[in-house]
Amino acid sequence: MVEGYNLLLMTSLLSVQNLSVQFRVQKKLATAVHDFSLDIQPGECVGLVGESGCGKTTTGLAVMRLLPNNGHISAGQVLLNGLDLASLSEEEMCKHRGKSVALIPQDPMSSLNPTMKIGRQIGEGLRIHEGASEIEARKRALEVLEMVEMPRPGERLDQYPFELSGGLRQRVIIAMGLVNSPSLLIADEPTTALDVTIQSQILDILDSLRAELKMAMLLITHDMGVIAGRTDRVVVMYAGEKAEEAATEPLFTAMRHPYTQALLASMPSMENTSKHRLDSIAGMPPNLANEIVGCRFAPRCPRASDQCRQVDPPLEGRDHVFACFHPVDGPAPVRVRVETVASIESKGRKEILRAQGIVKEFPIKDGIVRHRVGAVHAVSDVSFTLYEGETFGLVGESGCGKTTIGRLLVGLEPLTAGEVYFDDQLVSAKGYKPSRVSRRDRQMMFQDPYSSLDPRLKVSGILGEPLAIQHIGSRSEQAQRVAELLSSVGLDPQVADRYPHEFSGGQRQRIGLARALALNPRLIVADEPVSALDVSVQAQILNLMKDLQAQHGMTYVMVSHDLAVVYYMADAIAVMYLGKIVEIGDAESVFRSPAHPYTQGLLDAVPVPDPTLDKGERIRVTGELPSAINPPSGCRFRTRCSFAQDICAEEEPGFKDFGVTQRAACHFPLKTPVALTLTAH
Repeated sequence: MVEGYNLLLMTSLLSVQNLSVQFRVQKKLATAVHDFSLDIQPGECVGLVGESGCGKTTTGLAVMRLLPNNGHISAGQVLLNGLDLASLSEEEMCKHRGKSVALIPQDPMSSLNPTMKIGRQIGEGLRIHEGASEIEARKRALEVLEMVEMPRPGERLDQYPFELSGGLRQRVIIAMGLVNSPSLLIADEPTTALDVTIQSQILDILDSLRAELKMAMLLITHDMGVIAGRTDRVVVMYAGEKAEEAATEPLFTAMRHPYTQALLASMPSMENTSKHRLDSIAGMPPNLANEIVGCRFAPRCPRASDQCRQVDPPLEGRDHVFACFHPVDGPAPVRVRVETVASIESKGRKEILRAQGIVKEFPIKDGIVRHRVGAVHAVSDVSFTLYEGETFGLVGESGCGKTTIGRLLVGLEPLTAGEVYFDDQLVSAKGYKPSRVSRRDRQMMFQDPYSSLDPRLKVSGILGEPLAIQHIGSRSEQAQRVAELLSSVGLDPQVADRYPHEFSGGQRQRIGLARALALNPRLIVADEPVSALDVSVQAQILNLMKDLQAQHGMTYVMVSHDLAVVYYMADAIAVMYLGKIVEIGDAESVFRSPAHPYTQGLLDAVPVPDPTLDKGERIRVTGELPSAINPPSGCRFRTRCSFAQDICAEEEPGFKDFGVTQRAACHFPLKTPVALTLTAH
């Protein structure tokens, strides 16, 4: 990181001065960025944080001059090494875009040309800006792929984007940005959709490249944990304006703006010794197409006064600036403690579901007659028990089988082998046909609420459909139930006449939860229910799920790659790797004292929103997940494990006990099994 940060003593590489960006929306002008200023020094990493719609991405696109057709820079300057990019013609800007300043976009798949091989796409920028030959461009493409630690980089040059995983595609996008050695790299949510292990690898790569190339970076994200460990300075945006700016450590430890404090308090964290109820930011950001009077955060701020509602507060301070009439003094104190896993033993643990040796394989067929030539081993011999009124967490990287297990539990997929019992009744047999009434007990809350909600139906139809199928109540009674469901998830019953596209992401997730609740289920499988949400909306959904569980005694299966979210929600946790459970137990034991190296690697990869925390020695999970078509012999994790020895390839490890509930399958666990301890005494 940049040492001795002082705005007055350093010459800015990028200086955004009084920038305003407007969009024409339905004959009105919406000011997405208003009078915004930002300076980045050579070699410095500046974080830009805030909720969706606050103007972060728009600011980055304005610097790149890549605003959509309905947007334009209405005021201000964007100075790069003294040159005002905002005043350049498109032809002149093309000489700098991708050369002096480069962009890592949020979604690599939509940014890569699906018809062009990787090597040619990466080398294209060098051919355009430097006039390089095909041979020179290909050689440089190989160099930058090696810089971003691409596995087997030579092979990747002749592959297409669809042949790569999300983590590898992200490496390609970074390589494209680096091909011309830019002085400034704008990274827009570069790790949002990635697992924590791949996210950690990508962020480590960006850190090392920045140091090696002496490159400055603008890191745009809503993840305060990513910002805490990777940046020199942080700018907090709200509703298109700067709310606060400071060096990273003072911003986290002594923030002044209530919005910054609220963002941090909204995040679930495994560093907390108790699972306190998450703070959430009430309401929604303002509509930027309307005239805004006073402080933009005032309608959502508990400290707001009449002055705040009438006057827009100016930015104050020098090295630590903020715009607030009633500033806070550091992080919010921990609030009400909620029930933790320590109290599980006092509950009446009534079994609700049991999975025994479940297996799911998806056949691979080829040829004209579609012969089976192999199989994807999605779930391999998995067993666990769920107890009524508790939350069972399933964690692991993408492709480990979490979602498949969820679908098996609710009967959306047939088992290849094994058994699932619900209320001691076998519900997975081939001839089993559940009654209409029994189908109500197990429901699914899908990962993407937009794609799982019928866009042709109004909310009233979406929530009323399961009631009609189950012949529950008259039409008026069904309408009343729809209103009750909307109220229970914090939505106004009047929105029943609106369509899914008229809602925000957080509101759609609430509708998805309401649909899952419609039939009063006893078990809900929540598949990544908050993965695409801002931390403030995420906190609202998680608190809501806990409240509903307390009211109705529901059982949740929480499927997620976000370990902090699972720790906040779960009583018991199973860690999955490539179709198998490698560790299982109560949440406190698994997360506070893991036995399996993979579990510890996942925990060490989680970004912590505390720049002062020294994580010490870490277990790094490197590389990509092996293919589920041909899993490694013995221990499936051995190809990525620093503890692996010959026995790991020859023999699959069995489960060992590490406590009353904690079990792990590893030849070289991180702690001594209980049985060995008892023998020693």
